[in-house]
Amino acid sequence: MSDADPDADPAVEADGSGRVDASVDSDQAAAVDGDQAAAVDGDAGERRRLGAVVLAVLISQVLLYPGVPDLVVALGAPAGIDAGMWFLVAEFGAFVTFAVVWGALSDVLGTRVPLIVAGALGGAASYVALASLPGLGPGFEAALLVRAVGGALTIGAFSLSITLLMDLRGGNGRNMGTAGLAIGLGAAVGSVVGGALADLGALYPVYAGAVMLAAAGLLAATVDDRAGTGSAEPGVDSEAVESGDVGFGAVIARARTTPGLLVPLAFGFVDRLTAGFFALVGVYYFQDPSTFGLSAAGAGATLALFFVPFALLQSPFGALSDRIGRFLPVVAGSLAYGVVTIGVGVAPAYPIAASLMVLVGVCGALMAPATMALVTDLVEPEVRGAAMGLFNVFGSLGFLTGFLIGGSATDAFGYTPAFLAVGGLELAIAIALLPAVRSISPGTGVIGRLGAEG
Repeated sequence: MSDADPDADPAVEADGSGRVDASVDSDQAAAVDGDQAAAVDGDAGERRRLGAVVLAVLISQVLLYPGVPDLVVALGAPAGIDAGMWFLVAEFGAFVTFAVVWGALSDVLGTRVPLIVAGALGGAASYVALASLPGLGPGFEAALLVRAVGGALTIGAFSLSITLLMDLRGGNGRNMGTAGLAIGLGAAVGSVVGGALADLGALYPVYAGAVMLAAAGLLAATVDDRAGTGSAEPGVDSEAVESGDVGFGAVIARARTTPGLLVPLAFGFVDRLTAGFFALVGVYYFQDPSTFGLSAAGAGATLALFFVPFALLQSPFGALSDRIGRFLPVVAGSLAYGVVTIGVGVAPAYPIAASLMVLVGVCGALMAPATMALVTDLVEPEVRGAAMGLFNVFGSLGFLTGFLIGGSATDAFGYTPAFLAVGGLELAIAIALLPAVRSISPGTGVIGRLGAEG
């Protein structure tokens, strides 16, 4: 009998009876599976840390909302919804201006973590500066300027943390579900704690916000910085990015011209518009003596009725969209969200309004992670930072519009017409873009096909 053929496949060996032994091949496959499992497990740890960073940033932001009526007065503004509107607009105007800048910069530099840390710590410093203004007496205009600078810094920490989540394995819906969970839970905790702190003192939420942003920056420093290269999908060529051939302008252009990207951007705009509306008008609506007359803590707890289910259901609903497609979660969730938003504004009694706030959270949790996952589905890994920056630009524009429309409509016509306008806009966008969502994300599985084909 001759020696084994040197050209034979080393993964396949024969025993004395001539039978083929594939144990080597099986061992190699098991090793590969083990490596993949280890990688996913590693991503799970990164996912938790990044979720905690997003959570801390959101808590810091929402801590201020329940106490805005008293905070703007402490900063030198006259009482009323108009000053509260401009206080929120200053921050979100900076979000709009700088979200894409941070994202594209991270794509070009090939790093995200140092930028997240810088944004979070800079945002913390801006909160400390804001809290010092009443003692210095420069006026409300200076407070608006500080808010704008803080917003320009904070959006970097927020947007790039979500972008790093996009870079992970495990399913786009699951990763964006983690982001949504952190956003919702952060908003819930921030609204409850912020309301309680505001009842103790107008500036207490600002100091607490500074602490949370500082904690976010320190935690972000412990995260692995893969910047879109560590988990790039197979077959995606990122050599141009690695070699520096893709510049700042080119990154933005490639993200902006991605086919179908305007669909999740449009939904993100309207979804955040309603969130901005609740953040401003909802606070005044629940505290107004002519409606329900709640305290700041009561209004914060009522907002939490929305944010808690919104947070807790994000991850399971995001994973669901991985299985059935994005169509049903995005379209059905948006339609239901619009209906229950209108219901809150016409509720005749507080228990009914409070119950509807819970449903608002459930509907929001259904559509939000699927909408964000559409962004990840559509763009290449090397331009994810710019794409998520664009998504946050549209979202921040939505917040701004929600503040402006909500504040202006409430001032001019009252609460009920304002709720009708905002809820109706959510219904309109879902109906108008239904064919577009179907074309870029047909359903899968039995439930998904029923929605996409119906």
